[in-house]
Amino acid sequence: MSAVRVLGIDPGTRVTGYGVVEAERGRIRYIGSGCVRTAPGDMAPRLAEIYRGLTEVISTYGPRDAAVEEVFLARNPASAIKLGQARGVAIAASVAGDLAVHEYAARRVKQAVVGTGRASKEQVQHMVCTLLSLQGTPQEDAADALAIAICHVNTLGL
Repeated sequence: MSAVRVLGIDPGTRVTGYGVVEAERGRIRYIGSGCVRTAPGDMAPRLAEIYRGLTEVISTYGPRDAAVEEVFLARNPASAIKLGQARGVAIAASVAGDLAVHEYAARRVKQAVVGTGRASKEQVQHMVCTLLSLQGTPQEDAADALAIAICHVNTLGL
């Protein structure tokens, strides 16, 4: 079986994290990660920035699959709607790039990476660094995206 490259996406309207890993024969390897940051202002141009940024990531890294965090229930309905828009753009960019799209709840991602669905952001960052043998700690949104990609790899049983 050949290596499978996975793009994890942690959508957000201000910062969208991405992380790319490759899995083959029970091994997972870090490929790259970062964030698409949007300028303050109207929502439509920000969503376009997210789309362009993720399209560039897909073109650069050539993943096969995209794993996107599902929307959680937010206390603020306006925030949930904005997050849903960012997720929609992330999914659209992934589909336009011919990626298979998979969605995971935050609790499931934490369970897959840390071992508990109630893990803190710091615990997720630490385990991402450990599992991928990273020298430095990725920015929080990038670490979350890497965790989503790791969750997908674990789900596939690679």
